[in-house]
Amino acid sequence: MYNAGENILGTPIRFSEYSIIFVNAGQGTFYSDFGAFPFNGPMLFFATPMQLIYIEEIIAAQYTVLQFHGDFYCMEYHREEVACNGLLFNNIYIEPSLQLSDADHKGFNQLMEQITEEFTMTTPSDIVLKSLLQLFLAKSSRVKNRELNSTAHISQRDDEMERFKELLEAHFLTLRKPADYADLLIMAPNTLTKRCTKYFKKTPSQLITERLIVEAKKQLHLTRKSIKEIAYALNFQDEFYFSRVFKKHTNESPQTFRDKTGISIVADLYR
Repeated sequence: MYNAGENILGTPIRFSEYSIIFVNAGQGTFYSDFGAFPFNGPMLFFATPMQLIYIEEIIAAQYTVLQFHGDFYCMEYHREEVACNGLLFNNIYIEPSLQLSDADHKGFNQLMEQITEEFTMTTPSDIVLKSLLQLFLAKSSRVKNRELNSTAHISQRDDEMERFKELLEAHFLTLRKPADYADLLIMAPNTLTKRCTKYFKKTPSQLITERLIVEAKKQLHLTRKSIKEIAYALNFQDEFYFSRVFKKHTNESPQTFRDKTGISIVADLYR
């Protein structure tokens, strides 16, 4: 855990752990890989291992960074309890953030105080810390779902872009060109690009690539497959091309990413 006084996010940095940035107050811009997210606290931001993150344009910002390794608290194993993997983390379609109401802020602040208190104990309890972290993630998921189901969010829904998301989830391993999805949607490629950029704040090409990289990271962390096997599973012509593409978009080779994040304790479930 890092407190605001350390300003650990003042310069671009990559962590091998999952990170939750709890902004108590202040303004600034949170950068995650290639996305920029202006904020006015209180806010929560979420980042996956080896994402490039930092905060700029800070005005009186006060934040704490809470981190956990996948082996300490495996979100894949606890997915039914917290439902945060694919919602708070590893979601390429929505912003990795939560705007907190006064009531939400108070509740998360109390949880953070309890976590901090446990950390300062002579012998912190893993059981207590895991329980508090699980509660923090479960409450975050509930707030995020409330946000996504709000009247304001629903009124902005673009059904054709939601259909594009469904198609991408179904075909990202085999269809790599925006024109492929435009054909499925019976839409001109330029129209798809314009509507996708407006709706998701990303181009179709960005989403296709990001979805592939998310899957690559998942297989590197959650399975014991070799790099060659993963490249084959993702439909790359060979592991060398896969490594070039992965490094281009993450600044790390697949092997280095695996070395830094480790292979999850649930890897045997994916054999």
